[in-house]
Amino acid sequence: MLDRLDPLVIGECVADIVRQPDEADRVHPGGSPANVAYGLARLGHDTTLLTQLGADAHGRLIRDHLAAAGVEIRTDDAAGPTPSAAVTLDDRGRATYAFEVGWTLGPVALDRVPGHVHTGSIAAVVEPGAATVLAAVESLRAAATVSYDPNVRPELMGDRAPAVARVERCVALSDVVKASDEDLRWLYPEEEPEQAATRWLAAGPALVLVTRGGAGAFALFPGGRAGTEAPPVTVADTVGAGDAFMSGTLHALAAHGLLGPGARDRLRAVDQGTVADVLRHAVASAAVTVARSGANPPTANELREALGGAPHSTDASS
Repeated sequence: MLDRLDPLVIGECVADIVRQPDEADRVHPGGSPANVAYGLARLGHDTTLLTQLGADAHGRLIRDHLAAAGVEIRTDDAAGPTPSAAVTLDDRGRATYAFEVGWTLGPVALDRVPGHVHTGSIAAVVEPGAATVLAAVESLRAAATVSYDPNVRPELMGDRAPAVARVERCVALSDVVKASDEDLRWLYPEEEPEQAATRWLAAGPALVLVTRGGAGAFALFPGGRAGTEAPPVTVADTVGAGDAFMSGTLHALAAHGLLGPGARDRLRAVDQGTVADVLRHAVASAAVTVARSGANPPTANELREALGGAPHSTDASS
């Protein structure tokens, strides 16, 4: 049985307006933190998303989408349109983004203390809302484990040096950090991604995971390193792939009893076999997502099937 995690995700919702050659525009609910919340809920976790949404058609679309998975939405109901992103896909399904985003999240009261807090992306770097996010993480981490995904968007990050400082502050507050090799190359253009990940591990996290697209992923932890290849898949598009990797990671860590109140020491002592199992679930979650359009992560049953259908330590029924 999965440990009760009660995850809280803090961050933006974005309406992804997907544009592809010779096709009509399609609007998908998106935003990296919202996608992680949706993915966790589909995997069976009672997930709360602290965010802001406009009272417009895109906001209603996103609310309905998240509610359908069981995500509880908490918002300060800030005025203004729901953030959007024009997502242009090339002939290989790879996505580039152009954003129209305002992030002004104010303090919101919570009904319960979460067992785990996840944040990242625009929400952790764009002011004035980033200050609210950072204050919430700092106040909650005494009772909860924390994960972070910088999900770098250069168009919104501003100058590199202050952006790096903001990202590194979030890394230092976190127990689990995930980044893509592209994220790390933008943040540290003079450094190889694994070198940057090694420095991040020394800054405080117990686990740093780096995705490498079709080349798979690797993870660094106090006991060493683990890696995995990406499973073969026909790519529909890459929208939400990293977020599905993140929700798959958290799902597997929770099942191993490595997230939540009192789990920080266990996570820091994690062994290579467990990290390899976590990576296997994470890349399988991402593979399901890239095989279909939009940020559409797997349910627990779909993840189980992607892993071959055999019982695994992370099955909710085990």
